[in-house]
Amino acid sequence: MKEVSDIIAPGLAILFIGFNPGERSALTGHHFAGHSNRFWKVLASSGLTPRQLKPDEDRLLLEYGYGITNIVARPTKAASEITKEEYRAGRLILLNKIARYQPKLACYAGIGVYKELTGTAKIHCGLQTASVVAGTLDFVVPSPSGLNRTPFAEQLTYYQELRKLTNSPLI
Repeated sequence: MKEVSDIIAPGLAILFIGFNPGERSALTGHHFAGHSNRFWKVLASSGLTPRQLKPDEDRLLLEYGYGITNIVARPTKAASEITKEEYRAGRLILLNKIARYQPKLACYAGIGVYKELTGTAKIHCGLQTASVVAGTLDFVVPSPSGLNRTPFAEQLTYYQELRKLTNSPLI
């Protein structure tokens, strides 16, 4: 499976960070392309985008000041296939990307993503009390994967909180 290119630029309002591309994303070359993935729907429903984008429109995110990357670049069927070595290497790469591109907010699409990055066992969704890279706020949302059983309404509340934060004097 082929890697999916980052959508990233300096000074983004939000850099969304996932585990890694899934099989469908690798097949199409676009982020969050799985049929059951709720990422695009929750972005639009929260008001972060004016309409629901399709995965093949993922590069339009740059127009809204958003980007996407992953902690691990290698596509897999499930995040459980990612090795400890891949996470270890991915952490360093991700920290360098955040430091280099300096997004105002790093939004981790899944508690597990943030756990893998920080090594912290107890994580809650929402704004984190500390940042992994100075100058970038850390925010965690439930994974949009169809495998995640978090109800859509609950996921939506975190994305709405994220949208409000983008208009905050904090960033």
